[in-house]
Amino acid sequence: MNMQQLMQQAQRMQREITKKKDEIDAQIFEGKSEWVLVTFNGKKDLKSFKILKDGVIDENDKEMLEDMILLAIKDAFSKINHEIEEKLGQYSAMSGLM
Repeated sequence: MNMQQLMQQAQRMQREITKKKDEIDAQIFEGKSEWVLVTFNGKKDLKSFKILKDGVIDENDKEMLEDMILLAIKDAFSKINHEIEEKLGQYSAMSGLM
């Protein structure tokens, strides 16, 4: 394989990586806990936040709500990271991109 072929292969791989990354960035990922629903895009930008618990939250529930928010965010980020690994993981080992 000559240098020109290597460069073409690298450019092709870069286009594939960019395409897959753009697909992930455009996807919507939901994270959910018992009381909270959050929505992020693949860039991990928060798109929506909803409290699912009906009624007024009293002072005793404040700490529980905070925990539920964290759980929902972690759930969404876990889904995003899984998608990134699934679509781009093969490239990270080759080039240290991720």
